[in-house]
Amino acid sequence: MGPVRLEAITWERLGGLLADRLTGLSPADGGDWLRVGVDGAPAARPQDLAERVGEALRVRGRPSLIVGTEGFLRPASLRLEHGRRDAESYYGGWFDTGALWREVFGPLDPGGDGRVLSDLWDPATDRATRSPYVQLPPGGILLVHGPLLLRHWFPFDLTVHLLLSPGALRRRTPDAEHWTLPAFERYDTETDPAGTADVLVRADDPRHPAWSG
Repeated sequence: MGPVRLEAITWERLGGLLADRLTGLSPADGGDWLRVGVDGAPAARPQDLAERVGEALRVRGRPSLIVGTEGFLRPASLRLEHGRRDAESYYGGWFDTGALWREVFGPLDPGGDGRVLSDLWDPATDRATRSPYVQLPPGGILLVHGPLLLRHWFPFDLTVHLLLSPGALRRRTPDAEHWTLPAFERYDTETDPAGTADVLVRADDPRHPAWSG
């Protein structure tokens, strides 16, 4: 990836500018719903940005639904088949991408009914959450947040990547989760999320983000 010019910004203003961009965007598939991916390692806190954008959309009169991929983990018997600290499993086998396609993206395809399941599996209890479906009205915006999002070919209309340098990622990742770091190194090499996302946000210093505009 070549050098990208980044501008300093506040998180609040970033949420508002992204919401403004979304209100002027049309779904690429001609359907009724926009789908946005907020990609980043847990240490970059992609959920926080997704929630900021969702709140900014609410103020602008646009309905949205926030979905975290941590609600679509596979059962522990499958997820931890090779141990609790297997980076390869984390990279390719922790998240139930089939369920995300079926329960989140499929209902928002052209002609879909807009009934989305916001989560499926509770990793704490290792049981189904049994959450009710949520109706996202036409014109609504789906905000999906989580790690390793851009390697799955999900049909996003806009993608945002929260970038951490290797040093910042290591510093901000709890010691007990350092075993996941090789997965993010592989992700950077194979997918180049910083080069492929529509919007890049550098979050090395959580107090002073910068973005690609």
